[in-house]
Amino acid sequence: MIKLMKRWWKYTSARLTGEFNSNADPKVQLDQAIQEAQDQHRRLKEQAANVIANQKQTEIRLNRTMEDYERVGGNARQAVMMADEAQRAGDAKKLGEYTSAAEQFANRLVALEREVEDLKSLHLQASQASDQAKAAVNQNSAALQKKLGEQKKLMSQIDQTKMQEQLNTAMASLSETVGDDVPSFEEIRDKVELRYAKAKGTAELTGASVETRMLEVEQASLNVEAQARLSEIRAQLGLGAAPESAAPESAAPAATEAVASEAAVPEVAPGETATATEEGA
Repeated sequence: MIKLMKRWWKYTSARLTGEFNSNADPKVQLDQAIQEAQDQHRRLKEQAANVIANQKQTEIRLNRTMEDYERVGGNARQAVMMADEAQRAGDAKKLGEYTSAAEQFANRLVALEREVEDLKSLHLQASQASDQAKAAVNQNSAALQKKLGEQKKLMSQIDQTKMQEQLNTAMASLSETVGDDVPSFEEIRDKVELRYAKAKGTAELTGASVETRMLEVEQASLNVEAQARLSEIRAQLGLGAAPESAAPESAAPAATEAVASEAAVPEVAPGETATATEEGA
């Protein structure tokens, strides 16, 4: 039962994690990753600072111990010299005191020598650790700068991806049927083209009708009468004939022929038409 619960928990966690990652905003996740990298770099710098501080502290102790060593060594030499002078002077009391002091300085000198050696070893180790910490900080700083540069590039790619997705959605909607209550783009285009074709056909039929030809004949007749009237006015005024354009010249004969043909046809009564038909038969 416990194993089953563990498996169920792992499965549920993996499923929820997958859904979260698929629905999460990449920009937010990118900001979180950069923030985590910056926090890690800050913690690394703090640790490196502690290592460097330990190295500096060891160096200070070493310098102070070496100063004590030099001072104690000088005191020991001075005590030996004073004991030698007391011995030459035959002063046994001072000889014993200086000798005892020289021995104490010598013991202190030996202890300081050991401490100096230990501090030198610690200082060497601290220096190596400090160098490693500095190198780690520099390396991590370079990696952080690289991530910051990649962040800008990824942000731009995310924006371009969103624009491309919106463009793909818009292009897909042009070729899809919107629904029964809203016509698609293709249906609207076919409807407009059909109406345009009907309008063009109607215009062609109207231009080829008998009524249109009759209107053209009447307009030509009016043009001929107007030109005749202008000629009379010019003759009354004693002016020469006006130069005629090509269009009226071509229109006048057509109108004249149309009028002549109409005049040549006599008016016939309905009864006479029937008689003439019988005679022809």
